[in-house]
Amino acid sequence: MSRSAELGTQHNPLRVAIIGSGPSGFYAAEALLKSAPAVSVDMFERLPAPFGLVRNGVAPDHPKLKEAIFVYAKIAEHPQFSFFGNATIGHDVTVAELRASHHALVFCCGAETDRKLDIPGEELPGSHTATEFVGWYNGHPDYRNREFDLSSKVAVVIGQGNVAVDVCRILSKTIDELKHTDIAQHALDALADSKIREIHMIGRRGPAQAKFTHVEIRELGELADCDPVVNPDDLKLNPESEAELADKRNRSPIKNMEILSTFANRPAPTKRKRCYLRFLASPVELQGSDRVERLVLARNHLEGEPFKQIARETGEKIVLDCGLVFRSIGYRGVPMLGLPFDERRGVFSNRDGRVTEPDGSALPGLYCAGWIKRGPSGIIGTNRADSVATVKALLSDVERKSIDTTARPGADIIYPMLKARSVRVFGYPDWLKIDAAEIERGAPLGKPREKFTLIEEMLVALKMNRRFVDR
Repeated sequence: MSRSAELGTQHNPLRVAIIGSGPSGFYAAEALLKSAPAVSVDMFERLPAPFGLVRNGVAPDHPKLKEAIFVYAKIAEHPQFSFFGNATIGHDVTVAELRASHHALVFCCGAETDRKLDIPGEELPGSHTATEFVGWYNGHPDYRNREFDLSSKVAVVIGQGNVAVDVCRILSKTIDELKHTDIAQHALDALADSKIREIHMIGRRGPAQAKFTHVEIRELGELADCDPVVNPDDLKLNPESEAELADKRNRSPIKNMEILSTFANRPAPTKRKRCYLRFLASPVELQGSDRVERLVLARNHLEGEPFKQIARETGEKIVLDCGLVFRSIGYRGVPMLGLPFDERRGVFSNRDGRVTEPDGSALPGLYCAGWIKRGPSGIIGTNRADSVATVKALLSDVERKSIDTTARPGADIIYPMLKARSVRVFGYPDWLKIDAAEIERGAPLGKPREKFTLIEEMLVALKMNRRFVDR
C-alpha cells in the first residue's frame, strides 16, 4: 500500500462524520480525537445548538447534570473538530453523500420518539408525550409552540422512570422554585397560572420494580408546596419482590423503598399540592367527549420469578378523573432512509456498534453509539463507555483495512454543498455567540440563561437574516 493510501496519516486523515451532538456524539468525538491515527471529525446536528438531551432533556432545576457541557465544549475546541448545526442528515445531506465524503459515519441520533400506550382515547386533546412537555419547558424549538391545558385540577403521568419524576416535579413546584433556573420563560408564565393541584404518577408494576432512582424520588419529599402521598398498602410486597430487595446488588430499589416508606409514614398532607405515587395499575382507556376527562386503569398483580415479574390484570378497574395525561413509558429510535432498523427494539440494527444488514453482515464504514445503538438506558455518563466501544470497533476496522482507504474530502465538500442548498449552517463559533447572548438575556431575570426557543431568534441574534455562514 502506498504511503498516500494509508488511512489515518497526515497525508490521508481518517475522516469521520458524527450524526448527533448529544453525549454519545461528543464522547465518540473525544475517543476519535484522542486516538493514534490522524483524524478529522465533523459533527452534524439538526438543531442550531449542540449538546442534545443535556441541553433539551435535563430538567432546568438540575443544573449540575448540565455540567457535562463543559467537557463537550473542550472537545469542540480541538482543531480537527467541526460542528454543522441546523443540518439534517437525510434531508439537507443524504447518508450516501456523507459516505462519499467521509471514511466512516457514526450515528448518535438517540431515541427521538415515545412509545405509545396503544389504548382507546390516546389521541384525545389533553393526552401528550412526556417528550413534548420536557421539550416545551426546556425551550426546544420543536416544542416551543405546544400548548398544555393546565386549567384542570388533576394531571396524570404514566410511567415511573426519571423522566416521569421530572414531569411530576415541574408540575408540583412553585414558581419561586423555578424562576431562577433556565426554564423557558413561556413555560414559566404558563405554570404560574396552573390550576393543577393533584399529580398522579402511575406504574404498572410494584414499588420494588420502579425505574426511578432514589436521588430523583427523594426530591418529591423536598418541595415547598407539594406533599408526596404513598398508600402504605401499596408497599406490601409479594415474596418475589422481597427476594429482589434481598439482593444487595439491587441497591437503587432498596433505597427507593426506604424513601417511599418515609412518604407513606408522613402526617396527613397539608400543602397546596399533592403528588400521588401509585403502583400496580395500567391504563386501559382515556375517556372524554372532546378532550381527556378521565382515565380508566386496570388493577394489576405480579407474576413470575424474581427480576422477571410481569404485571397481569386482576379484572378490577379504577376510574380517575383528570384533564391532562402524559405518557412516559420509554423511547424508540427513528428509522433513517437506507439504514437497517430493528423495529422490535427501536434501534439501528448493529453488532458491537457496527451497523448490520438483516443477515448480520456489517455495512462497511457505518457505526452507531448511544440510545440508537443500545436503546434508551443508562445515564449521561453511560454513553462514554458505549461510544468508546463503538470507536474501538471503528479503529479496529481501520487497522484491518475493512474501511475503504481512498482519500475523502470531508468538510471541504460539505460546506459548499450546504451553502448551495441554502442551508443556514451554524458553526461552533456561532453557537458560542448564541450561548453568550442567552446568558446575557438571563442575567436581568436572575437566571443562568434565557434560551432562544426559535431558530429565527438565533438567526436574529447572529445578525444572519440575509447571509449564510461561511467556513
